[in-house]
Amino acid sequence: MTTPHGVIAARPSEAAASAHVNRPGPPDLIWHCGRPLSHYELQPGGEAPVSTTDKGVGSQMSFNGRLQEFSQPRRLTVEEIPVIVEDFRKAAKNATTPSNMAGFNGVEIHGASGYIIEQFLKDSVNDRTEEYGGSLEKRCRFALEVVAAIVKEIGGYRVGIHFSPFTNYMESHDSDPHSLALYISTKLNNHGILYIHMIEPRLAMVEGRRVVPKQLMPYREAFKGTFIANGGFDYEEGNKVVTEGYADLVAFGRLFLANLDLLKRFEVGASLNNYEKITFYTSDPVIGYTDYPFLE
Repeated sequence: MTTPHGVIAARPSEAAASAHVNRPGPPDLIWHCGRPLSHYELQPGGEAPVSTTDKGVGSQMSFNGRLQEFSQPRRLTVEEIPVIVEDFRKAAKNATTPSNMAGFNGVEIHGASGYIIEQFLKDSVNDRTEEYGGSLEKRCRFALEVVAAIVKEIGGYRVGIHFSPFTNYMESHDSDPHSLALYISTKLNNHGILYIHMIEPRLAMVEGRRVVPKQLMPYREAFKGTFIANGGFDYEEGNKVVTEGYADLVAFGRLFLANLDLLKRFEVGASLNNYEKITFYTSDPVIGYTDYPFLE
């Protein structure tokens, strides 16, 4: 989204653009991979992907059973970090500028899933010793600078951010995820963003049924904007936690992948398609994306 090609690729379909005229559309998810999922061949001049560290990610088994190897990253210098912040600002501007026809009302900053913001946030990855590493406050500096730059460009009312403090995606975990989540949730109040979208800790099993742990309340209480919970919710549990005030909204991911008409199915009480994990990260343009059956 930092280049004209990115803007064109992100433009919504004609149907989505038409719907956008009559009601608010979804935000654009903007992110920077950092060390995982970015290989030498994807970088300009075949250079190494950049990160907060020069520690690589070990081999990972994908959903489809293939062993994935990742390129060794290069540690960003302190002088280079503002360039990455600027890339985020450009992406947000391009996503929301009407003349670019990207068609988005706002952006969601991807600060989860082991991508570069999370690489700065979590102490298992961030081994820096200057102003962007070490203490909790310093590890959060990069994320807050990205937020500040985007808010200044497009306004806080058009900005959300996605966090997964309790997860361990791509060897990105933290020794004290509670303190991390509480600190960043509190500090974001200074920037007036619209929402935080946070992933629950790992699901628990109770009497053979997956149960959402519901451990996000401290961060929901700390943040004064809209709080969106994500992670294992179904229709009944989602309605329950919103009614009880645990969250303002609930996000669905895997259920939406397999049920593009999920809202309709919820509305009429229809059964859901089962998702196929093996297709979650496939390059196939149809299988796992548009081949799940609709109700009608």
